[in-house]
Amino acid sequence: MRRLIMSVASLLVSAVILSSCTGSGRVDTEGMVTTSEDSFSWDDATVYFAITDRFKNGDESNDSSYGRQKVDEMGRDIATFHGGDIKGVTEKLEEGYFRDLGVDAIWITAPYEQIHGYVKGTSDEFQHYPFHGYYALDWTMMDKNMGTVEEFRKFVDTAHSQGIRIVMDVVMNHVGYAADKDMEEFGFGDGAWDRWWGSSWVRSDKEGYEKGGSDDITMTLAGLPDIRTEETGDVGLPPILLTKWAKEAEGFDDWIVPEAKNLRSDLHLSPAGYITEWLTAWIREFGIDGFRVDTAKHVELERWTGLSKKADEALEDWRDKNAGKSGSDWDESFWMNGEVWGHGVVKDRYFEGGFDSLINFTFQGEKKNGPAYDMDTMESVFGNYADALNEDTSFNVLSYISQHDTFLYDRKRLINGSTYLMLLPGAVMVFYGDETARPMGDGGSDYTQGTRSGMNWDSIDEEVLQHYRKIASFRHRNIAVGAGDHLMLKEEPYTFSRVYSKDGLDNRIVAVIGAKGKTTIDVSSVFADGDTIRDAYSMEAVVVRKGKVTFTADGKGLILLEKLVKK
Repeated sequence: MRRLIMSVASLLVSAVILSSCTGSGRVDTEGMVTTSEDSFSWDDATVYFAITDRFKNGDESNDSSYGRQKVDEMGRDIATFHGGDIKGVTEKLEEGYFRDLGVDAIWITAPYEQIHGYVKGTSDEFQHYPFHGYYALDWTMMDKNMGTVEEFRKFVDTAHSQGIRIVMDVVMNHVGYAADKDMEEFGFGDGAWDRWWGSSWVRSDKEGYEKGGSDDITMTLAGLPDIRTEETGDVGLPPILLTKWAKEAEGFDDWIVPEAKNLRSDLHLSPAGYITEWLTAWIREFGIDGFRVDTAKHVELERWTGLSKKADEALEDWRDKNAGKSGSDWDESFWMNGEVWGHGVVKDRYFEGGFDSLINFTFQGEKKNGPAYDMDTMESVFGNYADALNEDTSFNVLSYISQHDTFLYDRKRLINGSTYLMLLPGAVMVFYGDETARPMGDGGSDYTQGTRSGMNWDSIDEEVLQHYRKIASFRHRNIAVGAGDHLMLKEEPYTFSRVYSKDGLDNRIVAVIGAKGKTTIDVSSVFADGDTIRDAYSMEAVVVRKGKVTFTADGKGLILLEKLVKK
């Protein structure tokens, strides 16, 4: 009887081994990782863009800073501050939200101080506050609605401890509008416009100022005061900041960036020179990893080249002074990503003018007419993007399916849209709430305001969120997804490989889209017999046998294959 039992046991063991070798048996993957599990590159980064005010409220006590109201005098909250702050983003970091989402970097809206008041929105139908961070007042201070210096430091340190980089939105083209609240507070306006920014600092339609021109550099974009970035000499400090800083001699240390304290004086610089010093103070103080540059085409390229150089120096300085701190041993250069409206996957003068990457408007399309809406374009887009981006390490773009200045992707099609985006070569941007199916908000007659609705923490679409987590984590673990050579392996179901082999790192993936049920995949051109391969969507693993593996796809039809090795 004992001999029979042993014989049956031996047969069972043999069956398991045979099953594994044919690629149909499941294997234990404990202690195994992908070949690029801990690597980082901006070339394939997943960047999460959060409009801080609309993301999460971590401290209700700062919600009405400077007298700002959540509901305007017209009873609307289209463009008011809603209460989101840096502390709220940090709380989600601490919960592991971004780590579980496979995020490599968090892009936040500008945290520095904005104009205090509001201007009238489209057709005077709502009051427009600077919740989005594009109406700068003072680059040397935290905006109180965003939080304190120490809260910001904790945010960056927490992100760095999880291997996540921080990208800050910055503006050099313009300052904020002249709001009634600010006129009263700082003593400028009718009969006293010389006490505002001063004609040597900005162009404006106000009395005593040069009006905007007709070209990209000198125009007053959307009527915003245009900073005279063409100036190269000493123009002194703007009167509004001299007035403001005189009021802040005491009691403001919680918000003044320490590295910028000595920069709140006459440094005999040009306007662009001052702003460059003020912005790089944030890098020296906190270790910011990158800038997303707003309205890049409206400023001379040499200004961006100068900012990029100074930013690199500032980041190296922070790393040297903070040895042992998370992020101090990272070796990548400071990242500069620019917004050039309408730009696509084209390498041009911007990449010789300080930029590592530009926003790619063409994937979504300015009128929802990009390939992101047509899954049948995948092979041509994947191939073209990979050929253009991954053969040239000095060229990259940041693609998206939703953003704050155009549209939100169809909320009923987010599974397909996110699949396309997350398998795209190059770097990609997840706009906050795409992973939760955040609904479009009230924008009145300004559609773009509706794209900036509050995060839907109380009504998350769990199916969409879980899909994002699986596919984005797959991308995060495998540099080949965004930075590898692309090759179609099969038309039906659509199957392709990506292979990254540079600087001693070899990472390979195979993806199947449109699989139905039990699917056998020929992986002989990518993986070797005996390799342990996991489907990142089902998290089941097999061993390659005779160049093939078999997995069962669920209703979404995705199989995402990654090679695992022992740590």
